[in-house]
Amino acid sequence: MVVTKCGIPLGYEVFAGNRSDVTTLAEIVTLMERRYGRADRVWVVDRGMVSEKNLQFLREGKRRYIVGTPKSMLKKFAQELLEDDWHMVREGLEVKLSVTPEGTETFVLCRSGDRRAKEKAMHDRFEQRIEEGLRRIVAACQRQRLEAVKVAQRVGRLMGQNTRAAGLFQTEVKEDQGRASLSWRKVDAWRNWASLSEGCYVLRTNVTDWSDEDLWKTYIQLTEAEAAFRIHKSDLSIRPIWHQKEDRVLAHILVCFLAYVLWKTLGQICLRAGLGQEPRRVFDELGKIQLVDVILPTRQGTEIRKRCITRPSEHQAILLQHLRHYLPTRPMADL
Repeated sequence: MVVTKCGIPLGYEVFAGNRSDVTTLAEIVTLMERRYGRADRVWVVDRGMVSEKNLQFLREGKRRYIVGTPKSMLKKFAQELLEDDWHMVREGLEVKLSVTPEGTETFVLCRSGDRRAKEKAMHDRFEQRIEEGLRRIVAACQRQRLEAVKVAQRVGRLMGQNTRAAGLFQTEVKEDQGRASLSWRKVDAWRNWASLSEGCYVLRTNVTDWSDEDLWKTYIQLTEAEAAFRIHKSDLSIRPIWHQKEDRVLAHILVCFLAYVLWKTLGQICLRAGLGQEPRRVFDELGKIQLVDVILPTRQGTEIRKRCITRPSEHQAILLQHLRHYLPTRPMADL
């Protein structure tokens, strides 16, 4: 999707989905530049499409980029995570910059409170599952004679089903006189690192003239674009549809794109009105205003219908004033 710096959509292209994402970047970039030109564009790419080969391709074309990085790259910034020189860009979100010695790239370290709580809950849940599973395997080994290979396979399946916390456990399977036994312990180093890195992620960019806040806000537009494909289910209340034909898929994406254009336009209206960039909160409040039909029967058998609007609350009236919208006293002629 092609958007302005503030996120207003300008156009989009659909590419085949039967390939690994990392193999499609060069094709996407080439086609988009041919159709939309090579203006001072910044390529924002999630980590699923990032590889050193792709980054080299972007650099060779003197293209600017902001990309996500694998979680493993966080270990290179362990010392920076411990320091206190974080910059809060919004409530619950802190960032800091780390420039490479050559000055050609900048890494943006991000720390999210909401993401930290989510990852911690995930780690705790998987840790509990693994611990309960290991105890069951130990009990099984004590009740009956099991082969060491079978026990190791059970342990492997357990870890594979709960990979988020698998590194916390060190296991050992032994066999003595044809009876297998399992012992395990928790690795403190893994827990310490998980506690430090929960909620953290790293962005990578060769854009050197933007602030850390601008870099983060630009990258986070990826999540907004992904949310565009959910607008039809949430805000438009259209039921999920699973398509089997290409033209229907393309039509579906077009509807999502148009909904996203409308949504971003409404966001800009709220922003200009001084109401922030979250129109959903404004709409939730204004949605409480009701349109009421009052029906008055007469002796002649006919009915008089009067359409009325509930009086807005003080808070709703302030929102309407900021948006320069005024409720009509008589929304429709009486019937």
